[in-house]
Amino acid sequence: MNVESEKPVNILLIEDNDDHIELTKRALEENGVSSDISVAKDGEEALDLLYNKGEHSNRTKAPRPSLVLLDVNLPKIDGFEVLRHIKGDPDLKSIPVILLTTSSRDEDIVKGYAEGANSYVTKPVDFNDFVAKINNIRLYWTLVNSLPSVHP
Repeated sequence: MNVESEKPVNILLIEDNDDHIELTKRALEENGVSSDISVAKDGEEALDLLYNKGEHSNRTKAPRPSLVLLDVNLPKIDGFEVLRHIKGDPDLKSIPVILLTTSSRDEDIVKGYAEGANSYVTKPVDFNDFVAKINNIRLYWTLVNSLPSVHP
């Protein structure tokens, strides 16, 4: 596949672990993702970014994401609650949400899909495995799948 034909994608990464943030960003960069990546370190900040509130009120600095990578275990507001907000809002529910988490518990997987997640991906411990999973996410969600148009 030709990476140059990939359209730029606004990705919102919602992750509280600095190491996982860096790994995800590095993995995306190593896979040639043509994306703008915004990061929220807790559920409250994620909702502020999604609704352009507080310090994220400037939509040019915090554009509407076309893809959300969401950790389940977050401070302040957990990932499932953030997912409920996204999928319960008519203006946001078309945004694909990938739960990207260390939890492989069946009850979390079932709950994630029940709440409207588009995909559930467990984070591998090994960096090369992690990069491969991120590449698979990139290939599917930015090249194969058609994402909804980003609204101003």
